Amino acid sequence: MRLVEKSDPGMGNGEFGADIPIAPQERFVIGVYASLDEAIACELERLRGAEGIVPSCQPGCCHCCRYHILTNSAEAHTLAQYIRREFSADQIADLRLRTQQWHEWDDSKPGRHPSSNIDGLADLSCYDHSCPLDVNGVCGAYPVRPVVCRTHFVSSPPQSCQVANDPESTADAPLMLRSVVTVASPFSTALQDYIENSGLDFSRSRMLLPQWLAIEMGWDFTISR
Repeated sequence: MRLVEKSDPGMGNGEFGADIPIAPQERFVIGVYASLDEAIACELERLRGAEGIVPSCQPGCCHCCRYHILTNSAEAHTLAQYIRREFSADQIADLRLRTQQWHEWDDSKPGRHPSSNIDGLADLSCYDHSCPLDVNGVCGAYPVRPVVCRTHFVSSPPQSCQVANDPESTADAPLMLRSVVTVASPFSTALQDYIENSGLDFSRSRMLLPQWLAIEMGWDFTISR
């Protein structure tokens, strides 16, 4: 992959403002998220009552935002539309800068992973840059965060997620609540089916969130594959 310059580095492509209509694809994704959240809430309640397991994740804990966040084209479009509706011009400008910094950092890494190895990227976490949507430990697009973000719960201390980003750490890995990921599987499949039924190759529709963000927003450092 390589960065591609565009002629207009401004706000990007598309309309901006609260009056942007919700397209069918976006409506579908939002519906999947709502059903997924309900299923996750039920599973967390089951874990609490049956096994005494309570996630340690709390507001302001954002170590997982430094993981590689893999998302697909439908989720990315929904995310971008939310940004166009909800963000001010200053917020979009700040987001663009953070996203560009992420791209510059990612493109400068030695031995960077080609797009053909995208399946392995979801498990890599030892890097310095947080998700561009992370602002002081708060997700700027929390209502439309991707499935991978919605399903990441741990029962271990938050520090375990922090050291997971340190390649030299010998600490134990975070204890993820795997049953939550299992519960989410049908909803991930629903998104995959939707994308494939639209005529797209699902495997090629997946990229890291900052990559998709630049493409969907039409910024001048989008990725060419």
